Amino acid sequence: MRQAIFLFFLLLTSTNSAFANISAEAILDSLDQTIARKQEYEQQKEKELSLLKEWLREAATQREEFDLSTRLYEAYRKYQIDSAIVYAQKALKNAKTPENVQHTHLQLVILYSSTGMFREAETILQRLNKNELPKSLLADYYNAWRLFFNYYAANVQLPEYDQKTRTYRDSLIQVLNPESMFFRINQAESLIEKGETQPAGQLLTNMLGEINPENENYAMVTFLKGLLHEIREETEKSQRFFALSAINDIRKSTKDNSSIQHLAALAYEQGNIERAFQYSQVALNDALFCNVQFRTYYLTQFFTFINANYKEKIEKQKNQLLLFLFLISLLSLFLIGAVIYVYKQKDKVSGIRRELDEMNKELLRLNNNIKEKNNQLNERNTLLQDANQIKEEYIAHFFDLCSSYINKLEDYRKSLNKKAVNGEHEKLFKMLKSTSIIETEVEELYRNFDTIFLNLYPTFVEEFNQLLTDEEKSEPKNGEKLNTELRIFALVRLGITDSVKIASFLRYSLSTIYNYRTKARNRSAVPREKFEEMVMKIGTLRKPNQ
Repeated sequence: MRQAIFLFFLLLTSTNSAFANISAEAILDSLDQTIARKQEYEQQKEKELSLLKEWLREAATQREEFDLSTRLYEAYRKYQIDSAIVYAQKALKNAKTPENVQHTHLQLVILYSSTGMFREAETILQRLNKNELPKSLLADYYNAWRLFFNYYAANVQLPEYDQKTRTYRDSLIQVLNPESMFFRINQAESLIEKGETQPAGQLLTNMLGEINPENENYAMVTFLKGLLHEIREETEKSQRFFALSAINDIRKSTKDNSSIQHLAALAYEQGNIERAFQYSQVALNDALFCNVQFRTYYLTQFFTFINANYKEKIEKQKNQLLLFLFLISLLSLFLIGAVIYVYKQKDKVSGIRRELDEMNKELLRLNNNIKEKNNQLNERNTLLQDANQIKEEYIAHFFDLCSSYINKLEDYRKSLNKKAVNGEHEKLFKMLKSTSIIETEVEELYRNFDTIFLNLYPTFVEEFNQLLTDEEKSEPKNGEKLNTELRIFALVRLGITDSVKIASFLRYSLSTIYNYRTKARNRSAVPREKFEEMVMKIGTLRKPNQ
């Protein structure tokens, strides 16, 4: 077991030349170990999907729903196509821009084609006008047509659709970046189909020297390398690369795969019925789970054929075993009884162990759920504590300011009363006409506001400037804590977004406030429409990746 695990990690971190001396059988053994752990990788995949679904349920905006729905259908795309279609349709409902709508439609074409919904896929493609698509979507457009005809050709098996597939692949290659991995993969496929195996082999070898085994394209590159060696009838080499591709697919829970299907066929050709049965069973289960129609159709026929041969071999082995058991029974009936007794006890112990394993897994799952709920509860408690602290500080400052203004009004009333009693009417009228007191109090109000606000949000200026481009930072003058612009967005941070109320508080005209807000958005380092939304989040606790 340890040797198999060591070989498994060696294969994932080796270059083409590094595993050239490793036998195909050793790599296939590593694949068998990976298949044995297949359920673990699927459980990890389900956890990732559950987390994305939870985030989607908590999405606060239409944009967040679109982004998370997009991530979900991409995560389901090679895992379970029916679910991928559900989330692609949900993303389509929340798509705001024409480009997002068109891109999601193109993704739906690929998903529909995979499940045999060719009428729906063709309807979408016919509605899309290539000349109206942005340049960034041309590759997706040609790729959607390519896969549509590729899947259709696999179902109807007519050569003219294979030609259409090649035509759209050529168009796709024309618009892809020649340095991209996707370009080189399609170029390699094209060369293999044309029978140009030498340049295709050199291209794939170069790609394997560059690509990391964790890269999403690694399984495809190794599959093409295996396909190339299969065409050359280099069986051992093709098995190596198909096995590497299959290992990568299983570790990433990719159900839409072809490598293990090819391995099953090669195993059958070599007379290894057990391995052919195992691989074809894994491939068929994956195809049924993922709902890839053309693979399911082919594998159902292939598996039926393999299953018949497998049963025949098992039946022969069973007959031989019965003969051996009969001969052994003649030699020692007592030994048979002892063996039967031991096996019964072993089965009981195994059954108990399996039950304990299942109970442990269930307990682990429940513990994980409890931990997750506790973490969520702690986050909410922290948010509530912060909110309560802010409310307490607001109330304290509010009462302090009210008390201060009441005392000032009382002093001002006494001063006016004294002037009136002493008959100093001219001074009294002069005091009543003067605005200096109001201006002084307004300045004092702004100073108090700046002090209170920065006490509640000490990092406001720094975080606000992070939302602006480097050359457009907003800094208070010497002696100021906040300038006019910062004060406007401080009110926005407190939830006062109405420009009329802001203008009234700061004693500016409505147009002045509007100009300040517009200029700030134009200098934003984040998307313009999200600028004030980001201001509202300054100083708050956030979730990771949000």
